Amino acid sequence: MEAIEELAVQPCTSSLYLRPFRLSYRQNGTKKFWDFMRTHDSVSILIFNTSRQCFVVVKQFRPAVYMCEIERHQPQVFENQDKESFPSLENPLPAVVGVTYELCAGIVDKPGLSLEEIACEEILEECGYRVSTADLRRITSYRSGVGVTGSRQTLFYAEVNDQMRTSGGGGQPEEGELIEVVEIPLGESMKFAYDETFPKTMGVIFSFMWFHNNIAPKLPKK
Repeated sequence: MEAIEELAVQPCTSSLYLRPFRLSYRQNGTKKFWDFMRTHDSVSILIFNTSRQCFVVVKQFRPAVYMCEIERHQPQVFENQDKESFPSLENPLPAVVGVTYELCAGIVDKPGLSLEEIACEEILEECGYRVSTADLRRITSYRSGVGVTGSRQTLFYAEVNDQMRTSGGGGQPEEGELIEVVEIPLGESMKFAYDETFPKTMGVIFSFMWFHNNIAPKLPKK
């Protein structure tokens, strides 16, 4: 996962996932404009393994996170952003700075499938557990990236056990996915959530808190 080589930054003139726009508008008599991106909505799933009493999350390299760290340490990389060429990354940072812990998730890009069906597909592909839509509990939906994309993410909860695991997960290599499945013991989950040495998404922190408020009190006492 962390063997990142031959890094090169270049302008993005077209994308399958992002479309840049500028909105001009008048608000309370003041003329304004705002640059934004249109992208897909998404689903994410908080997975709890009842056999092991642990959360199942994923770990993967995120180029956007990596490049934020590059810019923080090497701001000159983006100084020529309006030109056709960027300086090469001669002394790149270790790839680990771009690796994050996240909930199992995926974009909503299959019109024929419901959000629940897409969530079940993602759980199987990324984490290796086969669940049905009846196994899902919808927690809530919210807007992410409100300053840039404004896309909607829908969060589900799923309980699994060891017998439901049919593969090691890891995503779809043919689509370039390289995902590591990670188990976070229930007893260590809140410490993990607030430990900044483990880079993670807000979805992990929020969903762990939701679990401790709504599910943990109903678990059998040991």
